[in-house]
Amino acid sequence: MERERTTTVIRIRPDIMARAKRLAKFNNMSLNAYIENLLDRDTTPVFPKLPKDFKVSDEILSLNYNISSPTREEIESDPRLYHILGYEIENIH
Repeated sequence: MERERTTTVIRIRPDIMARAKRLAKFNNMSLNAYIENLLDRDTTPVFPKLPKDFKVSDEILSLNYNISSPTREEIESDPRLYHILGYEIENIH
């Protein structure tokens, strides 16, 4: 499925443009796809990941806070939660 695109004009130094064109060609990509890939990678929020077997410590549990597992729907609707927990959707109850 093709995503909607926005056309824009930017000013880039000639040496950077030349490097970007070379790297795009080296990676078998169009210049547009190469730049979009870089922007996507560098603007995607980074969240820490917990190991799948992460256990809450007894000290934390002793605080008597209600710590519950999120539902499948909560995880599916929140990409940050999905990323942090590192779950595969099929393994969530």
